[in-house]
Amino acid sequence: MRSSSSRRSTSHRRTSHAPRRTAAVALAGVAALIAAAVQSGTATAAPTTAPSAAAKANPGSESVRLTPAQRAALIREADAGTARAAKDLGLGAKEKLVVRDVLKDRDGTVHTRYERTYDGLPVLGGDLVVESTKTDATASVVKATRAAIKPATTKASVPAARARQQALAASKAEKAKSPDVNREPRKVIWAGNGKPVVAYETVVGGFQHDGTPQELHVVTDATTGAKLYAWEAIETGTGNTVYSGTVDLTTTQSGSAYNLTDGARGGHKTYNLNRGTSGTGTLFSGPDDVWGNGSPSNAESAAADAHYGAALTWDYYKNVHGRSGIRGDGTGAYSRVHYGNNYVNAFWSDSCFCMTYGDGSGNANPLTSIDVAAHEMTHGLTSATAGLNYSGESGGLNEATSDIFGSTVEFYAKNSSDVGDYLIGEEIDINGDGTPLRYMDKPSKDGASKDAWYSGIGSIDVHYSSGPANHFFYLLSEGSGTKTINGVTYDSPTSDGLPVTGIGRDKAEKIWFRALTTKFTSTTNYAGARTGTLAATGELYGTDSAEYKAVQDAWAGINVGTRSGGGGGGGTSFENTADVAIPDRGAAVTSSITVSGRTGNAPSNLQVAVDIVHTYIGDLQVQLVAPDGTAYTLKGYGTGGSADNIDTTYTVNASSEAANGIWQLRVQDNAALDTGYINSWKLTFP
Repeated sequence: MRSSSSRRSTSHRRTSHAPRRTAAVALAGVAALIAAAVQSGTATAAPTTAPSAAAKANPGSESVRLTPAQRAALIREADAGTARAAKDLGLGAKEKLVVRDVLKDRDGTVHTRYERTYDGLPVLGGDLVVESTKTDATASVVKATRAAIKPATTKASVPAARARQQALAASKAEKAKSPDVNREPRKVIWAGNGKPVVAYETVVGGFQHDGTPQELHVVTDATTGAKLYAWEAIETGTGNTVYSGTVDLTTTQSGSAYNLTDGARGGHKTYNLNRGTSGTGTLFSGPDDVWGNGSPSNAESAAADAHYGAALTWDYYKNVHGRSGIRGDGTGAYSRVHYGNNYVNAFWSDSCFCMTYGDGSGNANPLTSIDVAAHEMTHGLTSATAGLNYSGESGGLNEATSDIFGSTVEFYAKNSSDVGDYLIGEEIDINGDGTPLRYMDKPSKDGASKDAWYSGIGSIDVHYSSGPANHFFYLLSEGSGTKTINGVTYDSPTSDGLPVTGIGRDKAEKIWFRALTTKFTSTTNYAGARTGTLAATGELYGTDSAEYKAVQDAWAGINVGTRSGGGGGGGTSFENTADVAIPDRGAAVTSSITVSGRTGNAPSNLQVAVDIVHTYIGDLQVQLVAPDGTAYTLKGYGTGGSADNIDTTYTVNASSEAANGIWQLRVQDNAALDTGYINSWKLTFP
């Protein structure tokens, strides 16, 4: 098929079988935007200004479609006002704001996303989002950390060479190939967990064990030399296409030749790496405007897939969510196909602002399907907006966001050769037996992903900790139970055994997008994601709406928070907010809650929300003590490492205990030098 601006192609993309990364450090979550929201998981900081929860939907809450020029004007305006914004937020004299992104709602509300510096040093984990009304009043602030940015010093007492060695050692521990430092240690303020400290950030290049390029960031305490955190910045996951049949592609004619440059979508280009693993490669060009023959053996076929997938994803974000390009600036990323030899993966890289695709096992199944292409391109969107750290619970949410929008783009495409479904990578045969890479209705069907949240989920690979968020999105869209959609049969369970009624994919995707772009930050965890999506839903549909209740129920269906109306047990909470000092390496102390008015025994999913301020939680043992004296260990001594503070909701099977009576939180500090106190704790009977 010929056209100076149109061409047939398909695109394919998939999330990768990534290796397990460095163990995640617990991070403070996104600021709570609905003060009454009950959270599960690591609890989150309260906002600087909590917005009132309007019972009715605000028709002006949806974001307007900004042209690149309009967005640039808003950013210039925000840049000019950073000093005033910092003052209004009560930031210290050494703190400055740097604008990263801006969105505007139909009612004039502006959401400005900032990074922070302190005394000229970047603050990692210090990002925040300010919501301002059209009268320029600050309505709310979402912060990645609630800690004040006041490090004890900005001077390093550990040489940068030690950080360099530590970063290389971390890379080698992951069995990296040819690791080398591609960005020498730079001094930063690390605010990702606990009290902000001066640190080094080192970036190690080379290749991961499976051939994926490596961009491993390692954060080292510049005063003690301790390793604080690490994350991988490479995020993994037609013509006559391999997967999507014959499709129209937008190309460019130059003289008598055509090339894969999409002038209608920010100049997106598709390049041929021809089995290489570096550089840009060669732009696909030819004497006619027909690309590929549908066979993987033809190099143009996978190129057509990638080009098509990028175009679909661009159109989806522009037409559904009003965003022009994944950065919102009208600039297209580019695609590289035929990476490496027998490379079974695809990935996004911020450093090149590009998507890269391998050809799969035997170079027979290029990873260029629609959902894989959209998945990888969405990593770029997440990087440009929430910036979810690619480790721990935030890393799982990062991966899930790419799966969620990979799926919604596939539905948006309405391609008869690759119909929309809630399966990820079903076209690329990554497992060699025709099964998909992941299942959103029941993630555990892949043998590794998790269906529901639990307290240790942040320590597993982000491609598997994404499962609960994928499951949440499916439940919110379609509901629980058995159903058939586009010929695929699903049977989605819930962790509490209660049904969830879906609100439809169109509403669910708008909720997730708004939460991602205006509520989530780099450190958002599952509890923060619940809070953020509820805030987004309240703005879009009202807090007394069926949609708001469905979001509560879908989160409860994956063990995050309670149901609308409290589920089967009424959702009653009992709380003690009195401070109790914890003696340094001393006897155990207790804080008591009297439960009354319940009938029978406590539930099998009793929620125990614990807020303890302490400078080294590894010293602490934390137990729940039932009225009959039975102790349930919530956190053992020696766990939690050097992180500060416990702000977590634990789920306890207390079904053998009488509900009514005096319950106690018992805490003991087992080592010297660090101190703290019980700030508050709460029991919730779902």
